[in-house]
Amino acid sequence: QVQLVESGGGLVQAGGSLRLSCAASGSIFSINSMGWYRQAPGKQRELVATITNGGNTNYADSVKGRFTISRDNAKSTVYLQMNSLKPEDTAVYYCRYYFRSVYWGQGTQVTVSS
Repeated sequence: QVQLVESGGGLVQAGGSLRLSCAASGSIFSINSMGWYRQAPGKQRELVATITNGGNTNYADSVKGRFTISRDNAKSTVYLQMNSLKPEDTAVYYCRYYFRSVYWGQGTQVTVSS
């Protein structure tokens, strides 16, 4: 089992920044993919960004150039730096861990006011 604990969500004005963190613990393998997904009210959960243990990244087109995903393998922690936030970024953000199985965090609310 893998446990994921997220932090860093909150309320911010449009154009502002937030940094999300997700710490993984439990049966963690050194080879894995971690990432962030989000779900807005009435919408399906969608990919925001992912990063492998080797540092390969993938971003949704809607966040390219504004969001940066990074990770600290020694701490089994993944980060999402979100800049130039827009009201449409408002959602619950979920951390995801994948190696043979998928694990999700509990989610953290990000609200961007106009």
